[in-house]
Amino acid sequence: MTSPLLSLPGAVAGEGLDAPVAAHYGSFNAEQRALVAGEGFVDLSHRDVLRVSGDDRLTWLHSLTTQHLTELGPNEWTGVLVLSPQGHVEHAFYGYDDGEAFLAHTEPGAGAALVDFLSKMRFWSAVEVEDVTDRYAVTWRPASATPSASGEVGMYAAYELVPREKLEAYAQAAGPAAGLWAFEALRIERGEPRLGLDTDHRTIPNEAGWIGPAVHLDKGCYRGQETVARVHTLGRPPRRLTLLHLDGSLNQLPARGGELKLGDKVVGFVGTSARHHELGPIALALVKRNVPVDAQLDADGVPAAQEVVVDPEVGLHVRPRLK
Repeated sequence: MTSPLLSLPGAVAGEGLDAPVAAHYGSFNAEQRALVAGEGFVDLSHRDVLRVSGDDRLTWLHSLTTQHLTELGPNEWTGVLVLSPQGHVEHAFYGYDDGEAFLAHTEPGAGAALVDFLSKMRFWSAVEVEDVTDRYAVTWRPASATPSASGEVGMYAAYELVPREKLEAYAQAAGPAAGLWAFEALRIERGEPRLGLDTDHRTIPNEAGWIGPAVHLDKGCYRGQETVARVHTLGRPPRRLTLLHLDGSLNQLPARGGELKLGDKVVGFVGTSARHHELGPIALALVKRNVPVDAQLDADGVPAAQEVVVDPEVGLHVRPRLK
């Protein structure tokens, strides 16, 4: 669904999956700095949106997914995964409950399959599942990131769902607009993966940093839980998400899906990449767990140093607190 905000001054459309929204509005570095300062917003209105209503919606979603939803606070954003029986991530969505329904967004083009899966799992539950992409647009606005009931600001708290017919009015009030290039650079810096872009069909939550933000380890059974629990207990995910600091002297970014090598050996693949206003060119990648965290890698022909996102050995296998 092509965004009306592509008509804003300086707007340059994105590419591929992200072509319906603006990549930038003239200066992605200035746009990044504005977002870091808590100003402006990003148009993500090409993402798919679903709505789950009915009295049983939270207990039903709780039973099907990786997240603890029965005690979710009102308007509290959270991440949710649906796993295969083997523990591989099949769907990832991010949303909140407004007291009447659970509203969530997912990757562009992924909504229909997610709605179809959930609809088939209703059985006798009092729930309704709808694709409402035509009614809601997704945005990301740092000023909207308010703490949850626990006092923490969650990874997904800056997302918003805006009635689609009000998107242009929202843009006038929330500006300045920042493009997807700025957003992607900050997302990659945060270590926040996109399903299908930074992951593959074999990815389990432990590898991608989703333990915590999208997977609750102290809840009832759900499909794929055995894999998650076993890998968490052993502390050795087969692969790990890493942040790559790329050699900027080549003036190129690696292709998504490109080979990640240690010497002549393929040890993983490159996901999304971007140019950060302070860090320079960066990317996310999935790499084999036993690759040393200080090893220099080759990312599709670009030399790359690593920064740990998913720890190969310790605790919840997420980026360690170094300070």
